[in-house]
Amino acid sequence: MVSAKTANRDTKSAHDVTVGDLSDQIAVLKNDIAALTNTLGAYGKAKSEEASRTAKETVDDLTTAGRVKALEAQQQAEEFIRTQPATALGIAAGVGFLVGLITARR
Repeated sequence: MVSAKTANRDTKSAHDVTVGDLSDQIAVLKNDIAALTNTLGAYGKAKSEEASRTAKETVDDLTTAGRVKALEAQQQAEEFIRTQPATALGIAAGVGFLVGLITARR
């Protein structure tokens, strides 16, 4: 059984905090905050680089896909012109006429 005198002494020693102890704790807190700041900075930089790399990869993929689709459209147009030259000529004349009308009104 703990005597009242021992319990009182333990409580007193727990409350006896010196200025040196507080200074040490503040120094530890400053170091911890500095370490957290560095860690957050490194994390942000890594995420930024990852997002940039992902965006570049997506742009490259979309550019490649666009080129493939444009090439397919060109090949289809050329095939259409070869198989139906009169129709292609009529469509080209109609589009040219419409473009002429639109630009002449401005």
